[in-house]
Amino acid sequence: MSARTATRRSFRTAAATAVVATVAGTVLMPLSAYAAPAEDNHHALKLAMSAPVPSGPLTRGGATETFELTATNTTDKPSAFHPWLLLDGAGASPLQQSDIVFKVEGVTAPATESSIGQQDGEWQGLFHPAGKQGGEGFEIPAGAKMTWKVTIGLGKSYPTTNGDFTLRATSYSGEVADNGVASLTFKTDPSVKTGKLETAFKNVGDCKGVPALQCREMDLTYRLTGDGSFKTALYTSLGVNFGSNVKVPNLQLEMLVNGKWQGVSTADPYNFMLPTIPEGFSAASGERVLHLRTSFGPNTDYKKATEVTLQAGVGLAEGNTYEFAGAQTKFQLAPATATASPSPTPSTSATTQPSASASPSPSSSSSTTAVVAANTNTKATGSTGSLAHTGADSNTGLYSGLAAALVALGGAATWLGARRRRTTRA
Repeated sequence: MSARTATRRSFRTAAATAVVATVAGTVLMPLSAYAAPAEDNHHALKLAMSAPVPSGPLTRGGATETFELTATNTTDKPSAFHPWLLLDGAGASPLQQSDIVFKVEGVTAPATESSIGQQDGEWQGLFHPAGKQGGEGFEIPAGAKMTWKVTIGLGKSYPTTNGDFTLRATSYSGEVADNGVASLTFKTDPSVKTGKLETAFKNVGDCKGVPALQCREMDLTYRLTGDGSFKTALYTSLGVNFGSNVKVPNLQLEMLVNGKWQGVSTADPYNFMLPTIPEGFSAASGERVLHLRTSFGPNTDYKKATEVTLQAGVGLAEGNTYEFAGAQTKFQLAPATATASPSPTPSTSATTQPSASASPSPSSSSSTTAVVAANTNTKATGSTGSLAHTGADSNTGLYSGLAAALVALGGAATWLGARRRRTTRA
């Protein structure tokens, strides 16, 4: 990680104290949870989940269902238990905390408090002994078992792009045996054909009328497969990385608006924000296309061609803004020479507007004028242009910091083995 990226993702770590941080309404698991003593992490537990009651599909804002979760200690030593319920495979849209109804009560276990976490943008159910800090686990005596009643349901806001899901029970501190994980699949009504948001860079090439490599033109496209629509707007961050480092890269990004190229303003030479896609984007909206082009400004420190990488990351504009989709492209870009043509003119492919069946072009979005202005991208904030995740509520940097701290403490191995990441980004 570069110094620039590390600064942007800075995380002030204290000693391994048992605290739970809450950032923008998202519960984060404490450092102490990952620094459990080795003797507590011996894969002693086996989990079981009973059939949900009542049976049948869940409906948005409808009745909840309950099941029992039992943790059995199969060894002759006491074992800690830090419960972790992971919701998998729901559909195209990330879940907000309010999209799932979740509650846990002790049956043969001590009084219990529950919470919802969203590390890496996922929906995760957590619970711990009532009155204790969030990182505190339960202690299960040798050969004993504990049981909890778990309530699950769909909130009224559960995305229409999402359907059936699997709820998997394990432990974030590694106390559950490899064959001891349990899971339940919940059906939803109405039935939904799930898909995904597909993004791609297309038609990457030189700008018409400009010397080769001095201007690069491309289309950034979006398409949703499957049923339903996004109930919130979608934002796109465009991260920039360079094959060689200079103090002032001065990359210029322009977007075609109403047939004219306009600069996309940014104060960060390594990241641009593109116009949001309004809520309601669906498969019926067709393919949405942004026409973009890049070049180096006149005061760039680049003297010869260098490789440029653009990586688009897409997330929900509100709430759980972890970037869940995206695309990447690489190309060579050179600074303008003294004899180069002045201002490039758009090529035929760049001026082509989306078809009638597509969703509104960027020029029709009310957010376009907010980001299109004179480009103030003149100075670098560090010595390199490494790509950075830019979701407003992303906890990726935080957990990277936690992992680094734990390596120093000697307690990170099991957590890193359990950590899950989405693989949908291109």
